[in-house]
Amino acid sequence: MLVTGGKTTLQEYVEAEWQNKSQIQGLNAVILAIAEGSRQVQQQVQQAALADALGTTGETNVQGEIVQILDASSSETFVNFLRKSGQVAVIGCEELEKPVVVPKGDSGPYMVLMDPLDGSSNIDVAVSIGSIFGIWKHETSEPVTELSLLRPGNEQVAAAYLVYGSSTVMVVATSDGVHGFTLDPSSGNFYLTHPEIRIPNNCPYYSTNEGNFKSLDEHTQQAIINLREKYSLRYVGSLVADFHRNLLKGGIFLYPSDKSRPDGRLRLMYEANPLAFITEESGGAATDGKQRILDKHPEALHQRTPLIIGSRQNVDEVLRFVADGDQAPH
Repeated sequence: MLVTGGKTTLQEYVEAEWQNKSQIQGLNAVILAIAEGSRQVQQQVQQAALADALGTTGETNVQGEIVQILDASSSETFVNFLRKSGQVAVIGCEELEKPVVVPKGDSGPYMVLMDPLDGSSNIDVAVSIGSIFGIWKHETSEPVTELSLLRPGNEQVAAAYLVYGSSTVMVVATSDGVHGFTLDPSSGNFYLTHPEIRIPNNCPYYSTNEGNFKSLDEHTQQAIINLREKYSLRYVGSLVADFHRNLLKGGIFLYPSDKSRPDGRLRLMYEANPLAFITEESGGAATDGKQRILDKHPEALHQRTPLIIGSRQNVDEVLRFVADGDQAPH
């Protein structure tokens, strides 16, 4: 029985709710490893300026982006905790060109794909950032290769994200629902504060980079104009922060393709798939404008995608402008 009122810890929740579910056996260790890593990352983020950890490493990652110091440290932190969980076979990371394969004797039945520090360009100005995780099952009898990770999002068994902001919140989704846990800095425990999250149908906000408006095709421009006339613009420029607000309060986030990015900008495996899973489990929808995100079959580990995600009625509303009606997610 789910206990509310902020007294149930994350560990108590996963042990009570998941212990008799054979299809996700061992998943609790993966989620707790993410939580443990996030505590360390949260401290790194808060102490970045004092520890002289702001700025870049001077290197460029596989995405062609300048690596922030905290990008590198958070990636290392989560890889280490996930490897130690004993339940993970392979880890794919936005910051790493190749996946990290866990030695067979220390591995388990799960594959994790992650963006260890989403919105890292906002670190230097103290804007909310986060971490994103998608979790798939791996058949332990099969060898682990990079191809093992190229699975559609509809095969995820769980997804999670962290927001490091005015408070540190971890949202976890499985087929049983979506729940939010808030970190108590004094005890180091995550407590259940947002049980049974459902994205509101009423949409007060839309979130998009209006600076890209002139680069959009005519149909997408019309969709944005329609949103402007009805809703308030809220755009942080940190995907996790914008997504978290819209998940709790209602809204739609758009990062469509444009003339300079015909394939989109966000990463299918590290960002779009996990957040799409969370959105659909909370009653929302996610599409690339033509296809349901979770139905996309990935062709590359670092593949990019357009993303339109949020309250279902508003995603459908946008699709009436940018796609044929029969392409709307169901």
